[in-house]
Amino acid sequence: MKKRHLLIGLLLLSVVLWLSGCRQPDPDTAFYKMNVPPEKARTIETFELEQYRTEPQPATPSVLELSEENPEKIDLALDQCRALALENNLDLKVQLMAPTISQESVNAERAKFEASFFTDLTYSKSDQPTATTLDISGSKTDYSMTDFGVDIPLQTGGNIRFNLAESRTKTNSNYSIFNPSYSNDTSMSISQPLLRNAGVRTNTHSIRIAEYEKYRTDIATKMEVIRVLAAMDRVYWRLYAASKQVQVSKQRYELAKAQLERAQRFVDAGQHAQIEINRAEAGLAESLEFIITAENEMRDRQRETKQTLNKSGLEMRGTTVITPVTEPNPVHYTFDADRLIKQAFENRMEMLDYELRLAEHISEIDFRRNQTLPLVTLNYQYNVNGLGPTRSDAYDLLMDHRFVDHYMGASLQIPLGNQAAKSNLRGAVYSRMQTIASKERQQSTIEVEVLNALDQVESNWLRVLAARQNTILQERLYQAEIRQFENGLTTSTDVLEAQTNFANAQSTEINALAEYQIALVDLAYATGTLLGAAQVDWEPAAPPTK
Repeated sequence: MKKRHLLIGLLLLSVVLWLSGCRQPDPDTAFYKMNVPPEKARTIETFELEQYRTEPQPATPSVLELSEENPEKIDLALDQCRALALENNLDLKVQLMAPTISQESVNAERAKFEASFFTDLTYSKSDQPTATTLDISGSKTDYSMTDFGVDIPLQTGGNIRFNLAESRTKTNSNYSIFNPSYSNDTSMSISQPLLRNAGVRTNTHSIRIAEYEKYRTDIATKMEVIRVLAAMDRVYWRLYAASKQVQVSKQRYELAKAQLERAQRFVDAGQHAQIEINRAEAGLAESLEFIITAENEMRDRQRETKQTLNKSGLEMRGTTVITPVTEPNPVHYTFDADRLIKQAFENRMEMLDYELRLAEHISEIDFRRNQTLPLVTLNYQYNVNGLGPTRSDAYDLLMDHRFVDHYMGASLQIPLGNQAAKSNLRGAVYSRMQTIASKERQQSTIEVEVLNALDQVESNWLRVLAARQNTILQERLYQAEIRQFENGLTTSTDVLEAQTNFANAQSTEINALAEYQIALVDLAYATGTLLGAAQVDWEPAAPPTK
C-alpha cells in the first residue's frame, strides 16, 4: 500500500512538472533555428540598372514649376524638434532599452542569496541472501525515504541547510524488532569558509560589478541622449540654411528675370544692342542650376531631419515639408576657457565612466586577492533522530530530543604554486593601471575638444561679421551696376556678375549664421551639456513582458 502511494505521488509530481513546462510560448520569443544558405553570405549580387528603370512621366514639370508648387508644410521650432527626437528617435529607442536590461542583470545577481526549497524521494526494493545457522535465507526489504528542506546561501560565503528526512523500512528478517519501522531525522547544518571565498565583500563582488555596469549603462544612455539632441540641433540649423539657400536661389532667378526684362526694354528703345538680350537670357538659364542644387540640398536636409524626428506623418518619402521657424541668435560671447574645461571634466560622462571602471578594478583586485588565500572550510551539523513502529511514534521520539548528534569538521586546501590566482591578481592590477592612463588621455582629449570648440565659435562669429559686411557691399555694387547699365555704361554681363556676387554673399552669410549656431551646439556638447534653457530628463524604456 505504501509503495502504491509513493508511486502515485511520483506520477502526480511528474504530471505537474510536465504541465508547467507546456505553457503556450510567446511567439516573439519562441525557439527557432535559423539556417543561412551559403550563397547568401558568399555571393555578391550585381546591380542591374535596367531592372529598376521606370517609364518617364508624360509631362514632367520644369524645375521652376516644381519650386513653385505648394506642398503640405509644417512649422517646427527647435524645442519642438528636440521633444520629438527625444520621444521618437530610433537610436534612442534602442539605447533606452539598455538600462532596463542592465537592471535585470543586477536583480539576477542580487538573487544569488535567495533561499531554495529542495526535496528528495527514494524507493528501493531488495532481496539479499543472508547466511544463518540453518541455511541461506532471503532478506527482503522495502525502503522508501522522503527528504525536504530549505537551503540558505549566506553573504559571508557560507551556507545553512534545514532539512527533515522520513523513511520507512519493511523486511522479512526475523531479527527486526519493528516491522515496518519508521525513522525521522531533522538536522541543521552550516558550512562557512574562513579565508578564500569568505566575507561579505568578497561574496557581493559580482553584485557590485553588476551595479557598476548598470551605472555605466545609464551614463551611456545619457551620452546617447545628448548626442541625439545635439545632432538634432545641427540638423535643424542645416535645414534652416538649406531653406534659406532655396530662397536665395529663387531670388537670384527673379533678379536675372528682371535683368532680362530690363535689357529687353533698352534694346527695344535702341539704347543697347541685341546681344544684351542674349546675355540676360544666358544669365537666367544659369540661375536655374542654382535652384536645382539648392532644392536637392533642401530635400537631403528634409530627409535627414525626418529621419532624426521619426514622427508619424513625416515619413522620409512623404511630401510634407518641414519649415524651421526658430531664427539664429547671432550674439557674440566671450568665454572663460578654464571654467569651461573644468565644467567639461565634471559633466562629461566619459570621466564618470572611467571612475566607475576604476571602482570595478578595485573590487576585482580585492576579489582576486581573496582568491589567492588557502581554502579553509568549517562545517557543523546538528541532528535529532526519531525511530518507532509507526510514523506517530517516530515523530514523538523526535520531538523528545532524546537522540541528538553533533558533527564538526574542517577542511584545508592549499594550492601548490598558486600561479593562476596570482596571475589573475596581477592582471587586475595592470588593468587598473591601464584605465588610469586612459583616463588621463581622455582628460587631455576633452581639453582639446573644448579649446577647439572655443576657437570654432570665435572663428564663426568673425565669419558672420565678415559675411554680413560683404553682403551689404555686394548689394550696393549690384544696385550700382544696374544704374550703370541703365545709363549705357555697362553690359548685362556686368550686372549678372554683380548679381552672382550678391547671391554668393547672401549664401555665405546664411552658412556663417548656421555654422555659428552649430559651433555653439558643439561647444555645449564638448562640455557634456545641451544648448538651451530647459533641462532634459530621460527614463528607461520598460516594455511589458508576458
